[in-house]
Amino acid sequence: MATLTTTQTSPSLLGGVVIIGGTIIGAGMFSLPVVMSGAWFFWSMAALVFTWFCMLHSGLMILEANLNYRIGSSFDTITKDLLGKGWNVVNGISIAFVLYILTYAYISASGSILHHTFAEMSLNVPARAAGFVFALLVAFVVWLSTKAVSRMTAIVLGAKVITFFLTFGSLLGHVQPATLFNVAESHASYTPYLLMTLPFCLASFGYHGNVPSLMKYYGKDPRTIVKCLIYGTLLALALYSVWLLGTMGNIPRPEFIGIAQKGGNIDVLVQALSGVLNSRILDLLLVVFSNFAVASSFLGVTLGLFDYLADLFGFDDSAMGRFKTALLTFLPPMIGGLLYPNGFLYAIGYAGLAATIWAAIVPALLARKSRERFGSPKFRVWGGKPMIALILVFGVGNAVIHILSSFNLLPVYQ
Repeated sequence: MATLTTTQTSPSLLGGVVIIGGTIIGAGMFSLPVVMSGAWFFWSMAALVFTWFCMLHSGLMILEANLNYRIGSSFDTITKDLLGKGWNVVNGISIAFVLYILTYAYISASGSILHHTFAEMSLNVPARAAGFVFALLVAFVVWLSTKAVSRMTAIVLGAKVITFFLTFGSLLGHVQPATLFNVAESHASYTPYLLMTLPFCLASFGYHGNVPSLMKYYGKDPRTIVKCLIYGTLLALALYSVWLLGTMGNIPRPEFIGIAQKGGNIDVLVQALSGVLNSRILDLLLVVFSNFAVASSFLGVTLGLFDYLADLFGFDDSAMGRFKTALLTFLPPMIGGLLYPNGFLYAIGYAGLAATIWAAIVPALLARKSRERFGSPKFRVWGGKPMIALILVFGVGNAVIHILSSFNLLPVYQ
């Protein structure tokens, strides 16, 4: 691996790790125990580790291609130059679709968890209304400025980290080995439900748009950026593992059927955990953490969509220009949230379908084309053509799995 000698001090490694880990870890993690309940803990961990491996290497392939371009070159610029306008359009549409569908998912999630939060205070606030009002508040913050979003995100992220450690420390203390090992179902079948978990795993490791940003941050220093990707994705994998351990070690496997039948939204999962733990303090921590997790994910995704649409349509940064962009950003998913408030699980699944394009298929094609044109003198992902083939098969396979699942052609745990 080649590195470039620089005369100025490079930013700390921790900053890049936090950027990657913070981008990956969000409210989407609440979908994992529900969709993985059929495969249960050990097979689910195998799916997560395999997905982590593939998504790490697809990110490294973007870095490999990116290093052949000037600092500041975007994902779109690299895709257009190496793969042509056609692939760039497909890539752009998939990015926009993922951001829109995730915005809808977080409106759905915010409505459900706020409904649950108010119910804890003996107030009956409909999920539709709660999600709509919360979306309006986020839209106002995003409309104000990027600085406002940054400050709000910093506050929410700090609170999320604190409540995360308090919540998960308590959850792990309540884990029941008999529940985790599913002793009650001695002849249970797990592997038939494994494939359908993969698109959700893929959607839970999305960070690829941040790779060009890291090159802006560190310059053409592949050694440092590679460490950021490895440690950031490993951080996410570790937290997901703890989350699965905490949920599957407390909620019996058959109870997840009822959670999924109720839409699998965050409030239903939190209620199920509260019911088995019987701890008022832990219930409060779960509710607070859930609110902060949704808020931080919501802010991050909507800012990304806002900036993408502003650039796409050429809206300026004036108050009116930002208002137009905010309308395009929030109005379609808010309408979706009003019409179909319990679509969190479905939305995360469709995000995984679209993400296969820009997070797996396109990176593999970029690496192949980059090697043909430039020879990748600065950095090359190990594994040669077989590794590129693996990432392509992983991406296409995830898309096929999601399509089969949508037509009820794969087994469903019910």
